[in-house]
Amino acid sequence: MQLNVQIRHFFVWLHRWTGLALAGFLVIVGLTGSLLAFNTELERLISPQLFAQPHPGASRLDLATLAERAEAFAPQARVEGVYDSLPDQIAVEVSPRKDPTTGEAYALGFNQIFLDPWTGEALGKRMRGDISEGWINLMPFIYRIHWELALGPTGMWILGIAAIIWTLDCFNGFYLTLPIALTAFWRRWKPSWLVKTRAGFFRVNFDLHRAGGLWLWPMLLIFAWSSVMMNVKPVYIWATWGVFGGESPWAVYFNSPPRLIEEPRLDWRTAQETGERLLAEQAALHGFAIDHASGLNYIASLGFYGYSAHSSLDVATRGGDTSVLIDSETGALRSVDLPTGRQSGATVTSWLYALHMANVFGMPYRIFVCVLGLAITMLSATGVYIWWKKRCARRAAAARSPLPANVEAAATWPSPAALAPPRLD
Repeated sequence: MQLNVQIRHFFVWLHRWTGLALAGFLVIVGLTGSLLAFNTELERLISPQLFAQPHPGASRLDLATLAERAEAFAPQARVEGVYDSLPDQIAVEVSPRKDPTTGEAYALGFNQIFLDPWTGEALGKRMRGDISEGWINLMPFIYRIHWELALGPTGMWILGIAAIIWTLDCFNGFYLTLPIALTAFWRRWKPSWLVKTRAGFFRVNFDLHRAGGLWLWPMLLIFAWSSVMMNVKPVYIWATWGVFGGESPWAVYFNSPPRLIEEPRLDWRTAQETGERLLAEQAALHGFAIDHASGLNYIASLGFYGYSAHSSLDVATRGGDTSVLIDSETGALRSVDLPTGRQSGATVTSWLYALHMANVFGMPYRIFVCVLGLAITMLSATGVYIWWKKRCARRAAAARSPLPANVEAAATWPSPAALAPPRLD
């Protein structure tokens, strides 16, 4: 029993300081994540000019045609990808071409173009995430804060490390809700799931922190680990594919030697036709149905075209993750990425990504993700408040009865009484 108490002392101390270190980051990602759950709706409200009016009876243009329209609209830009994930908007990612006279890249001033899906007409352009452009970049800027603290790769690594620590702390926090003794386990554990609303302010905060963490624990773990996937892919791949086996869909990017091909032999039209054929072959081979094309992109640094579609294997409701990579010189198939049904690791990854991006289960789940972001903020705030109140109490106790120097350090450890479940009366 005494050993269990000492072990628990350590994990309480670890949870306390881990929580304090993560609190600021979790408040930021929680609040921004709540907004991003309704990213499309907020974009339509803030920047309606980026969305096309419906054209009843008209057919949508194919991806290759849209890529050609974007290049005609901005001849100094190189199209990197065309993405069809919304019914009334086509997003085109671009980068500057080089000026043949100077050899320097053109100063475009934008990296995104938005097109009408039916006419190919340009709806607008922006430098994604540059808040100096005003309201048109508000939601992309919020996304930059959420993903990388608007600090670029440095911020992405900071949040990635925080996500790893958050994932580990999920297990520690769950452990600390368990009763020390196994006798009458469920009766002792029951208070951890409850909030005593008629108690004092501190007790309500404590109960919200503990019970909120318990009820939301599975989703907190999902969002913590999916954050690792997005920010620190090598760690995610090592752990997830180490458990489930197989080869991650990112392996081809990591293992292919760089070969910069700025002017590929295959044009957009040929790349699309090749992608359609290769993906149809995969559908026949693996027994899935293709719904519609969702993306066509070119990776100049590797000489690959990517062609993606929404299929019966997709988890996400918007966009599509069933894809093939094509050699831009020969048209040969380089890799296939099926979101489910082929590798357990891919299935887990697809679900994690769709759940994190609120891209599954429709509006009810998006509302839940918005509330979850606020709940994460609440858990962080209540954790800091609990630490602050206990710190004040320790200081007050020390002022009334100073401790000898040889036991002063022990005051930072909670007493066994503090670890026991609070009374319900």
